[in-house]
Amino acid sequence: MLTHCADTDDPYATVAVRNPNGRQGLFAVRISYKTANGFTMAETYDQVSVPAKSKAELRVAVASTGHVGEIARCEVNPRAAAVR
Repeated sequence: MLTHCADTDDPYATVAVRNPNGRQGLFAVRISYKTANGFTMAETYDQVSVPAKSKAELRVAVASTGHVGEIARCEVNPRAAAVR
């Protein structure tokens, strides 16, 4: 779940990932950064380890994606893929 989209005040996107399983898991998170007209200007991909029956927060710096000021919204898949 996206908890914060990157902006000029805080150039990090923040995602919370919940693990309902009975063991620790590694989950893949892909975030798309969109302009006001819906153009995907960049995407980031990262992995986060989440303890069993818990959640973890992932902060992703987006300074390398280009002009942070052009980001109008962020999109994240509502289900993070389990890597292992």
